[in-house]
Amino acid sequence: MPDSKHIDPIKLWQPDQQTQLNSHLHDYMAWLRNTHNLDFDNYASLWEWSSRDVAAFWKSLWEYFNVQYHQPYNSVLSGNEMPDFHWFEGATLNYAEHIFRKKSEKRPAILFQSEIHALSEISWQELEEKTAALAAFFLDSGIRPGDRIAAYLPNSPHAIIAALATASIGAVWSSCSPDFGATSVADRFAQIEPKILIAIDGYGYGGKKFDKRETVRELCALLPSVEKLVFIPFLDANAGFESDKTEVIQWDQISKDYKNSRLSFEAVPFSHPLWILYSSGTTGIPKAIVHSHGGNLLEHLKYLHFHNDVHEGERFFWFSTTGWMMWNFTLASLLCGSTIVLYDGSPGFPDLNILWDLAEKTRVTHFGTSAPFLVSCMKSGVNPKDNFDLSAMRSIGSTGSPLPPEAFGWVYEHIKPDLWLSSMAGGTDVCTAWVGGNPLLPVYQGEIQCRCLGCAMESWDEDGHAVPTDEVGEMVVTKPMPSMPIYFWNDVNKEKYRSSYFEQYPGIWRHGDWLQITGRGTLVILGRSDSTLNRQGVRIGTAEIYRALDQIPAIKDALIINLEKKDGSDWMPLFVMLAENEALDENLVATIKKTLRSTYSPRHVPDEILEVADIPYTISGKKMETPVKKVLQRKPLDKAYNPDSMRNPEAMNYFIQLAESL
Repeated sequence: MPDSKHIDPIKLWQPDQQTQLNSHLHDYMAWLRNTHNLDFDNYASLWEWSSRDVAAFWKSLWEYFNVQYHQPYNSVLSGNEMPDFHWFEGATLNYAEHIFRKKSEKRPAILFQSEIHALSEISWQELEEKTAALAAFFLDSGIRPGDRIAAYLPNSPHAIIAALATASIGAVWSSCSPDFGATSVADRFAQIEPKILIAIDGYGYGGKKFDKRETVRELCALLPSVEKLVFIPFLDANAGFESDKTEVIQWDQISKDYKNSRLSFEAVPFSHPLWILYSSGTTGIPKAIVHSHGGNLLEHLKYLHFHNDVHEGERFFWFSTTGWMMWNFTLASLLCGSTIVLYDGSPGFPDLNILWDLAEKTRVTHFGTSAPFLVSCMKSGVNPKDNFDLSAMRSIGSTGSPLPPEAFGWVYEHIKPDLWLSSMAGGTDVCTAWVGGNPLLPVYQGEIQCRCLGCAMESWDEDGHAVPTDEVGEMVVTKPMPSMPIYFWNDVNKEKYRSSYFEQYPGIWRHGDWLQITGRGTLVILGRSDSTLNRQGVRIGTAEIYRALDQIPAIKDALIINLEKKDGSDWMPLFVMLAENEALDENLVATIKKTLRSTYSPRHVPDEILEVADIPYTISGKKMETPVKKVLQRKPLDKAYNPDSMRNPEAMNYFIQLAESL
């Protein structure tokens, strides 16, 4: 596991009294005192109660947020061991209904800009009308609760409208961003058999325009369950689309045909599917992770109010795509009565100032991004403090990968000295953060502020014992949370679900990160403890890389890893074993990069391609990605891998020699 060397860090921020008193978290603690006679001296004691008596804690949130239900629950929590648990059985509600509880004429619902679209706004009235029209179209098309709607869309208002319309009728939403190729999208959507596909003609990124209509045609052929295609001319307002496989309906025509529709909400069980997200595909086809209306509702109300401290009228931005759970999380900030700010395009075009310029123009209150973006700004000498008016900004969020201590300092020196820096970590698995921000606590350089309420997180050794304070172990969660997946799609008896999280410690969720819990209760995450690639803040499964490379006859076998460096950057080398009489020349390198980029995305392209004589395998035939990574991290060899468990132990010699040169 990673080294646990740690020096007491610098305190970078301390919330003033007004910030603490105005926070939702302070209000909640006062409410607990007044209504339940629960008095907590500090956040640590509140967290301890919330993670010990989880049923009482989540019941209190149901009351505090005045959850709008159609049928009451019979019990808060039943079941003895994860993942066999059930929350709020008997209750019926609707996630989208809670979004529209916050509609207001005083502020827009959405502000949107892209590389090819000027800044515009969507009022709550327009959002409601277009959501109602699309929902009516879905119903007329025979969509019923539980049916799937799939979207191949950019980070635009269309996606927000479509997701809310889907949720409002009890159908199930799933989305992929258009920088993914047809094979990658079909790997995901084919599993869930959507009846309707919503797609665009193309998008702009990095100053270039990408026509995706041919990809959409491929998807229509690869997804035989799709009965109708809703087409959006996003790149070119005059673009058309025809398909001999699927009935095509224009997006704007739906708004006209159903303009007088009224929005209503299907009351669904608490654990009814809301949306489907996807794992990174490390061990095969990406797993389809199903989240629930009630589970995500309670979790998002909790995190965005208590740990992001989002208030009505504030403006919430997180740079994301529709293929990342932070897009769902951004939508969720509407639960707080915020205005969401969307941007579609490259964060580095025409330069790294583009998002800071957007923050100034839209008066962003909460600015969210990835750790690699902040590191890139730091290394490029970007200085937002001197070039932009960020007076409205009071917090900046960072996720996707650990934020290095140097970047913490850069934020306070070059963005804003009184900013609340909220580093957070969670994942697609729970569609939220396990650990993150806290408006009552200080920010220490290089550390995450706290474990979130209701998250019984610990750091364990290989034998299932909690490690001492300040030591590093496996991140585990010992008690259930409502936002844990209800199941994986087509996963009989939860076999994949169990093997994904509960194989090492039965009944205990193992997340796959190295975790250090400090004596202050803060946290340091030291990278992945499994073979998942954490690429520029986005998790990528190695299996996706290998599936694409299988298309290239010159490559006999391959292995890929991603090494996180101490400065916050990373290095993703691809090791290839070539077929007989083949050479790793410029043409083959170009073919590999083009194949990965077109089949999946630019993030799948390695930093370097190296030829090896053999790929290490276990006796049971498993590719040894994690051991290779440990060798290249220069871990003790007896801790990195076991030669006796290998089919070809001599294959590791190359990586041992390479490690010495790094």
